[in-house]
Amino acid sequence: MSDTFQNPISKRALALLADSPDGCTEAALISHGFSIEQFAELVTSGLATARIERIDGREIVRVQITVAGRQTLAARRVR
Repeated sequence: MSDTFQNPISKRALALLADSPDGCTEAALISHGFSIEQFAELVTSGLATARIERIDGREIVRVQITVAGRQTLAARRVR
């Protein structure tokens, strides 16, 4: 299990992403109290992905949970 996931904030972030089928925008994540650095850690560890989308001429970042992130979250819930 990733060391990143040992952080309770990461668990909460993964749960939020798991409940968002299309992922969350960077702005939505920040509004939930998460920092860009926290999501960068999830992406770096392979628990989430980030992609840039172009909407109305603006670029936004959308973060989604990965299969590994879902498995990690599920394993953590079983404990």
